[in-house]
Amino acid sequence: MTLRVLHRWELLVLSTMLLIFVVAPTPGDIGGCGQEAQLLDAKAFFYNKRLVDCRRCQDCGLESYYPYCKAACEDPESVPEEFPSGCMPLVHDGEVCLRALEHSSCKTYASYVKDDPRTRSMPSECNFCPL
Repeated sequence: MTLRVLHRWELLVLSTMLLIFVVAPTPGDIGGCGQEAQLLDAKAFFYNKRLVDCRRCQDCGLESYYPYCKAACEDPESVPEEFPSGCMPLVHDGEVCLRALEHSSCKTYASYVKDDPRTRSMPSECNFCPL
């Protein structure tokens, strides 16, 4: 049995393929699904939500129609300091919620800032503390 000698180009192709498959990052290394679970800071979340609410109300021209919008813009520092008892959302949950608020249409956003909290809707992404 004789051994075949590899040509330079064959060695180069083999080395390149090996490099691609061995050195590539795993999903967890780049912040994918392997992201470490971290609890969401309630005060930071509600503060950022207030800022998003104020900006979206202004963008959509809702601040003069809805007291919720007016309050969000006048006093963004006045926010709850904790989530309801038993509710422990993760940082990722808060990020997804804020992104959903930022990308909603003005018509949809108006339903999020209605005067009556009982009829006020919210994106499903923000419902991480269901009753």
